[in-house]
Amino acid sequence: MFRNITPVVQNLLLINILVFVVANFVFPVLNEWFALYFIQSAYFKPFQFLTYMFMHADFWHLFSNMFGLLIFGPLLEQFLGPKKLFILWMVCGIGAGVLYSGYSMYEYKSLEDKVLTFERNPDPDYFNKLVLENRGYFSPEVFDFVGDFSKNPGDPMYIERAEKTLQAILRLRSNQPMVGASGALFGILVAFAMLFPNTQLFLLFPPMPVKAKYLVGVYALYTIYNVFVNNPTDNVAHFAHLSGLIIGAALVYGWKKDRNSFY
Repeated sequence: MFRNITPVVQNLLLINILVFVVANFVFPVLNEWFALYFIQSAYFKPFQFLTYMFMHADFWHLFSNMFGLLIFGPLLEQFLGPKKLFILWMVCGIGAGVLYSGYSMYEYKSLEDKVLTFERNPDPDYFNKLVLENRGYFSPEVFDFVGDFSKNPGDPMYIERAEKTLQAILRLRSNQPMVGASGALFGILVAFAMLFPNTQLFLLFPPMPVKAKYLVGVYALYTIYNVFVNNPTDNVAHFAHLSGLIIGAALVYGWKKDRNSFY
């Protein structure tokens, strides 16, 4: 495996591993500076559209992305050439960050409108609905408060606490960073499936062979499902994964139409 590693794949692996080591053991503040924040956050900087894809939440996050690059990247680099593989990785990664930021703005505005609706009409049932939709941001005791609020719907103290709770969610949502090269990796996956659709890949779990087009197809469907389900306890940026797939597919489709552009 390592004997067949290609130059761009090797450099991307080394950069990601080096950044992870430095950010976690030398300069931890890099995790705050280089993660991608919500555009309206005080922590947002435009360069984060590039830097976030070299940051990772933990070792297993890094390992899964780099393992995927190591498995699928070398053959793609040999076929497309170093320049196009690098373009594919960077454009999918940056593009996924940009599209995810737009999606986050839409979600934030939707939640903000719901909070305003509650403030105009502080109904305990509506508050309970918002709590369930965003339960990943709450500590368990908030559910005790929901019950108390339902028993005292007109109490100004309960209404004020409910409003502060929802405002706290808005602050958390606006300052929640995204990190990882998953958007770029999903661009690599879809490119591999489009260029080598019938290549047999052997899975570890379950131990069985599967063609690349079916494997990536299942990944794509799973990602789309999670985008629409939008589980509030799931901290994976599924929309960024989907964005990487779409951008990667568009790039490869354009390249396949112009056969003379492969190098």
